[in-house]
Amino acid sequence: MKEEFTNFYLEQEEPQKSTLLALRSIILGFDSHISETQKYGMPCFLYKKNIFCYLWTDKKTAEPYILMVEGNYLDNPALEQGTRARMKIMRINPEADIPIQTIEEIFKDAIDLYQKGIVKLK
Repeated sequence: MKEEFTNFYLEQEEPQKSTLLALRSIILGFDSHISETQKYGMPCFLYKKNIFCYLWTDKKTAEPYILMVEGNYLDNPALEQGTRARMKIMRINPEADIPIQTIEEIFKDAIDLYQKGIVKLK
Protein backbone atom coordinates (compact mmCIF):
# COMPACT_ATOMS: atom_id res chain seq x y z
CA MET A 1 0.00 0.00 0.00
CA LYS A 2 1.38 3.41 -0.93
CA GLU A 3 2.31 5.69 1.96
CA GLU A 4 -0.30 8.36 1.14
CA PHE A 5 -3.01 5.68 1.21
CA THR A 6 -1.64 4.12 4.39
CA ASN A 7 -1.77 7.37 6.34
CA PHE A 8 -5.53 7.72 5.93
CA TYR A 9 -6.17 4.27 7.38
CA LEU A 10 -3.57 4.51 10.15
CA GLU A 11 -4.98 7.83 11.38
CA GLN A 12 -8.37 6.24 12.11
CA GLU A 13 -9.42 5.00 15.54
CA GLU A 14 -10.60 1.45 16.11
CA PRO A 15 -12.99 -0.07 15.19
CA GLN A 16 -13.23 2.27 12.17
CA LYS A 17 -9.65 1.53 11.12
CA SER A 18 -10.24 -2.22 10.90
CA THR A 19 -13.57 -1.70 9.16
CA LEU A 20 -12.08 0.65 6.56
CA LEU A 21 -9.15 -1.70 5.91
CA ALA A 22 -11.57 -4.61 5.47
CA LEU A 23 -13.69 -2.52 3.08
CA ARG A 24 -10.57 -1.61 1.11
CA SER A 25 -9.76 -5.30 0.73
CA ILE A 26 -13.33 -6.12 -0.33
CA ILE A 27 -13.36 -3.33 -2.93
CA LEU A 28 -9.97 -4.16 -4.43
CA GLY A 29 -10.77 -7.87 -4.46
CA PHE A 30 -14.12 -7.48 -6.18
CA ASP A 31 -12.83 -6.95 -9.73
CA SER A 32 -9.36 -6.96 -11.28
CA HIS A 33 -10.15 -3.64 -13.03
CA ILE A 34 -10.58 -1.79 -9.72
CA SER A 35 -7.55 0.19 -8.57
CA GLU A 36 -6.88 2.63 -5.76
CA THR A 37 -5.88 6.25 -5.67
CA GLN A 38 -6.55 9.20 -3.41
CA LYS A 39 -8.72 12.23 -4.18
CA TYR A 40 -9.69 15.04 -1.82
CA GLY A 41 -7.76 13.24 0.93
CA MET A 42 -10.06 10.21 0.65
CA PRO A 43 -9.35 6.70 -0.60
CA CYS A 44 -10.79 6.63 -4.09
CA PHE A 45 -11.34 3.50 -6.14
CA LEU A 46 -11.36 3.48 -9.92
CA TYR A 47 -12.98 1.06 -12.34
CA LYS A 48 -10.97 1.09 -15.56
CA LYS A 49 -9.62 4.56 -14.63
CA ASN A 50 -13.13 5.96 -13.92
CA ILE A 51 -14.04 7.02 -10.40
CA PHE A 52 -16.11 4.20 -8.94
CA CYS A 53 -16.39 4.79 -5.18
CA TYR A 54 -14.79 6.41 -2.14
CA LEU A 55 -14.33 5.40 1.48
CA TRP A 56 -14.96 7.96 4.16
CA THR A 57 -16.32 8.42 7.66
CA ASP A 58 -19.31 10.45 8.78
CA LYS A 59 -18.09 13.56 10.58
CA LYS A 60 -20.81 13.39 13.26
CA THR A 61 -20.95 9.65 13.98
CA ALA A 62 -17.47 8.54 12.78
CA GLU A 63 -19.31 5.72 11.00
CA PRO A 64 -17.51 4.50 7.86
CA TYR A 65 -19.34 4.54 4.57
CA ILE A 66 -18.87 3.67 0.92
CA LEU A 67 -19.79 6.53 -1.40
CA MET A 68 -20.93 5.27 -4.80
CA VAL A 69 -20.19 7.90 -7.44
CA GLU A 70 -22.93 6.80 -9.87
CA GLY A 71 -25.37 6.21 -7.03
CA ASN A 72 -28.25 7.98 -8.78
CA TYR A 73 -28.39 4.98 -11.17
CA LEU A 74 -28.37 2.43 -8.33
CA ASP A 75 -31.53 1.21 -6.64
CA ASN A 76 -30.65 -0.65 -3.46
CA PRO A 77 -32.31 -0.10 -0.07
CA ALA A 78 -28.90 -0.08 1.64
CA LEU A 79 -27.96 3.11 -0.25
CA GLU A 80 -28.89 6.59 1.01
CA GLN A 81 -29.27 9.56 -1.35
CA GLY A 82 -29.45 12.30 1.26
CA THR A 83 -28.98 15.73 -0.33
CA ARG A 84 -26.58 14.40 -2.94
CA ALA A 85 -27.60 14.84 -6.58
CA ARG A 86 -25.42 12.12 -8.08
CA MET A 87 -23.93 9.99 -5.33
CA LYS A 88 -25.32 7.64 -2.70
CA ILE A 89 -23.72 6.20 0.40
CA MET A 90 -23.84 2.88 2.20
CA ARG A 91 -23.19 3.24 5.91
CA ILE A 92 -21.19 0.47 7.54
CA ASN A 93 -21.61 -0.22 11.25
CA PRO A 94 -18.07 -0.82 12.58
CA GLU A 95 -19.51 -2.79 15.51
CA ALA A 96 -21.29 -5.33 13.27
CA ASP A 97 -20.35 -7.81 10.57
CA ILE A 98 -19.73 -6.16 7.21
CA PRO A 99 -22.64 -6.93 4.83
CA ILE A 100 -20.41 -8.33 2.10
CA GLN A 101 -23.25 -9.77 0.02
CA THR A 102 -25.02 -6.39 -0.12
CA ILE A 103 -21.78 -4.61 -1.03
CA GLU A 104 -21.13 -7.13 -3.81
CA GLU A 105 -24.69 -6.67 -5.17
CA ILE A 106 -24.19 -2.89 -5.27
CA PHE A 107 -20.77 -3.24 -6.93
CA LYS A 108 -22.13 -5.67 -9.53
CA ASP A 109 -24.93 -3.24 -10.39
CA ALA A 110 -22.43 -0.34 -10.55
CA ILE A 111 -20.04 -2.20 -12.85
CA ASP A 112 -22.99 -3.20 -15.05
CA LEU A 113 -23.60 0.53 -15.61
CA TYR A 114 -20.18 0.79 -17.26
CA GLN A 115 -20.36 -2.52 -19.11
CA LYS A 116 -23.79 -1.76 -20.57
CA GLY A 117 -22.73 1.76 -21.58
CA ILE A 118 -25.22 3.50 -19.27
CA VAL A 119 -22.24 5.33 -17.79
CA LYS A 120 -19.54 6.00 -20.36
CA LEU A 121 -15.98 4.85 -19.70
CA LYS A 122 -13.30 7.45 -20.34
